[in-house]
Amino acid sequence: MNDMTLIALYAFAGAAAAGLAGAGVLRLTRHRSLTVSLAVVVAVAVTAMFAGTLAVAQAMFLSAHDLSVVTTVVAMAAVVSMITALLLGRWVVARSHELAVAARSFGDGGDFTAPDAPATAELAAVSRELAATSARLAESRMRERALESSRRELVAWISHDLRTPLAGLRAMSEALEDGVATDPQRYLRQIRTEVDHLNDMVGDLFELSRIHAGALALSLSRMSLYDLVGDALAGADPLARQHGVRLVGDLVEPVPVEVDGKEMSRVLGNLLVNAIRRTPADGTVAVSAERSGDGVVLSVTDGCGGIPEQDLPRVFDTGWRGSDARTPPAGAGLGLAIVQGIVEAHQGRATVHNIVGGCRFEVTLPAARV
Repeated sequence: MNDMTLIALYAFAGAAAAGLAGAGVLRLTRHRSLTVSLAVVVAVAVTAMFAGTLAVAQAMFLSAHDLSVVTTVVAMAAVVSMITALLLGRWVVARSHELAVAARSFGDGGDFTAPDAPATAELAAVSRELAATSARLAESRMRERALESSRRELVAWISHDLRTPLAGLRAMSEALEDGVATDPQRYLRQIRTEVDHLNDMVGDLFELSRIHAGALALSLSRMSLYDLVGDALAGADPLARQHGVRLVGDLVEPVPVEVDGKEMSRVLGNLLVNAIRRTPADGTVAVSAERSGDGVVLSVTDGCGGIPEQDLPRVFDTGWRGSDARTPPAGAGLGLAIVQGIVEAHQGRATVHNIVGGCRFEVTLPAARV
């Protein structure tokens, strides 16, 4: 075995002993500050070099002078390395503390603002992720506040809408019970009408609760939009005649779609009822369906005069019914929220925008697979 091999073995043995001791120290201090870990790593490196050098020096029988020179060089390198490690550790710890303080701010309900001081690439990546998380949390808080506001508004509308028919039902039932009703049959017909109205309201609430709970089960089948629109127009025709509104469905292409027929009929019915009630007498409600780059677009256009721009983002909110001038005598502001929920369950989207003299509701659905 030549001299270089022996030197390598002695150096490795000394360095390995120092490395094993350093690994034990790192394990004991793994929950301490990063500064301590960096100091231990530097100490292990210097000690490993010193142990290897000392082992080689003993094997080669260096003079005491040569050994002291080597020891002095290693000691000076150790001092400089330790100071550098401590400074680096304190800098990284300071940046981490600044990042923790900034993260605490958006955890308490504020917005995250990244520290201005420079940081390592890893800390900068963490800062970017925290900023993205802060933005998502802010959006979530805004949605939660909007949802809470719409819920309070819904409770107020429902309470009002329930109180009126219930009061009427109580008065009519008391009149029938006391025998003071001059036309009992008319009272009975009115009671039936009010009960149907309450039943529709409860049905809307049940449907909306299923949508919000994600429990809306769809039974998809392939059908033509032409047939779907035709059935919806036929169902809405009596209400249109009552309000003196003309229904037009000439621009409906026979486009195939894969939808739940019952739920999509409810979507079209809600849109048509909403349009008819908001269109003045002698006005027109038009339905069209055509292919588009995104799939299939089904639109309902009315003559309501338009929706205020500030209200457009809230049209599909639960409980929204617009201004008093636009609020119909029936309904609790659930129809359009149900429309959006059903359409989104079909992987589509519902939108609204103003046009000249009215507004247009558009439902975009995926095209049927060939």
